[in-house]
Amino acid sequence: MASKDAHVGRRQVLECMAWAGTGALWTISGGTPHALGLLGQARAETAAPFTFLQISDSHIGFDKAANPDALATLRETIAKVRAMPARPAFMIHTGDITHLSRASEFDQADAAIREAGLETFYVPGEHDVIDEGRGRSYLDRYGKNAKGAGWYSFDAGGAHFVGLVNVVDLEAGGLGKLGPEQLAWIENDLRGQSASTPIVVFAHIPLWTIYEPWGWGTDDGLRALSLLNRFGSVTVLNGHIHQIVQKTEGHMTFHTARSTAFPQPAPGAAPSPGPMVVASDKLRDYLGLTRVDVARVDSPVAIVDATLAGKA
Repeated sequence: MASKDAHVGRRQVLECMAWAGTGALWTISGGTPHALGLLGQARAETAAPFTFLQISDSHIGFDKAANPDALATLRETIAKVRAMPARPAFMIHTGDITHLSRASEFDQADAAIREAGLETFYVPGEHDVIDEGRGRSYLDRYGKNAKGAGWYSFDAGGAHFVGLVNVVDLEAGGLGKLGPEQLAWIENDLRGQSASTPIVVFAHIPLWTIYEPWGWGTDDGLRALSLLNRFGSVTVLNGHIHQIVQKTEGHMTFHTARSTAFPQPAPGAAPSPGPMVVASDKLRDYLGLTRVDVARVDSPVAIVDATLAGKA
C-alpha cells in the first residue's frame, strides 16, 4: 500500500515526474499489481509470490554524446537484475530495443538481456520497426506467436497481460496509433475476462497524451482505455519518453519507464525531444532506479527514486 503520508482523497489524480531509473519491479499479490521497488533495491523478505520487471528504451546501437555506449548501461541494468535477492518471474521490455533496427543491434540486445536469466516479453518501439521490412526483423525475433504487427496477451500471476503496438507507420512528431484492427482485437481479447481480473497493459508510446506537440501520446488511446473501464484494477506501462510520468485515476494506474540508454528533456523544456546530453559523470544520476508503490483501486500512487549512481 502507499505510505501514510502519501494518502490523499480517492478522486485526486496524482502525477509524478522523476529522472532516475531503468525499470520497475512489480508484484501481484492477491491478484492486484503492486510495486516492490526497482532492481537491486528489492529485499528478499518483501517478495510476494509473483513479481515482474519492466525495462525500456535500450537503444542498442546508439553511440552519440548523450551516451557513447548504450550497451554498457543496459548491461549494468541486467547485472542489477541478476543481483536481486527477490527474483522476478519475467521481464517486460516496452520498446526501442535497438536504435536502427539492425540485426547486429538486436543480437547485442538479446545477448545482454539473456544474461538476466529471465523470460522477457517485448513490444516494439518506433526504432525497432524502421528496417526495410517495416518491423519484419522485430517480428521474426519476438512476434512469432503475436497477432498483426506484434500484439498479444497472456495470463500470469492471476492477472491478464496485454501487449500492444502503437508505433507502426509513425509520422515524425506524430501521435502513436493502435488502429481499428488492433482495437477490435483488444475488445475481443478482453471480452472473456472477469471484471475482477487485474489487467496489465504495456505498449511503447504512452496510451494517454502527455505532450501532444512532441507526439507523446496515442491518437486512439482513449478508445482502448474505454474498453478497460469495467475492470477494477488496470495498470498501463509505457516507455518512449525516457522519464517517469505517473498518474492514477480511479482504478487505472499509468506509468512510463526510464531509458537504460539516455535521458530526454521534460515536456516543452527544449525545442524538441531527443537525447539529452548531460556531463558524463552525471549520466547515471539520470539512469537510476525507482521504487513505485501501486496501491489498490481506492488509493493513490507513491513514488520514490534512487539513481543508478546511488543517490536518493
